[in-house]
Amino acid sequence: MGEYIEVLPPMKRVHEDWYQGTADAVFQSFQSIEADAPALTLILSGDHIAKDILPKNLARDRVIAYDFHDINAKLARYWRDVGTLDAYYEANMDLVNVVPEFNLYDQRWPIRTKATQQPPAKFVFAQEGRRMGLAVDSIVSAGCIVSGGRVLHSVLSPGVRVNSYCEVEYSILMPGVEIGRNSRIRHAIVNTGVKVPESKVIGFDLEADRAAGYHVTEGGITVVA
Repeated sequence: MGEYIEVLPPMKRVHEDWYQGTADAVFQSFQSIEADAPALTLILSGDHIAKDILPKNLARDRVIAYDFHDINAKLARYWRDVGTLDAYYEANMDLVNVVPEFNLYDQRWPIRTKATQQPPAKFVFAQEGRRMGLAVDSIVSAGCIVSGGRVLHSVLSPGVRVNSYCEVEYSILMPGVEIGRNSRIRHAIVNTGVKVPESKVIGFDLEADRAAGYHVTEGGITVVA
């Protein structure tokens, strides 16, 4: 029927940088769009559809709104703008609530995502005192090992390692992060592959975090890149 779907990976077609945003992604992919010479091009991404495109077209075009009803049967329809680090942090913290706004476990609306080949999460050491491998009110992904550390109200991405005597609270650990022994992490986002040294304290003293070269958001979240 002359129809197809093609996925275009990011390519440095125009300059030496990867996509710098929605507009730049379209700009760098324009050769592919031009090659097909479509009669219409529909670009769907981000807030400009609602803070730009729709309001400008209300006076001159027929604009139709679709009333979205959340299949999770919540009163509020779920929408989160995660365009800032603070908003991204809050969206993740909502996921670990007992009854989150956005329910990842609702079988009526399954979330399709990348399935990584990882072993199950593992929790080791259960000695009395501080050396206990446990996670409470948290999401722990496949491939994680909580080895004698304590995790509270946090999101652990695939392949994270939390070593003995650590305390991780209200934080997001991206894939491949390793937290060294005796470290304390609170209200932080730790970027992919970061190895936090032993006995590191992050998120307790924001001025000390800034002095260490970490970015601190307006909402007081320390970002370890």
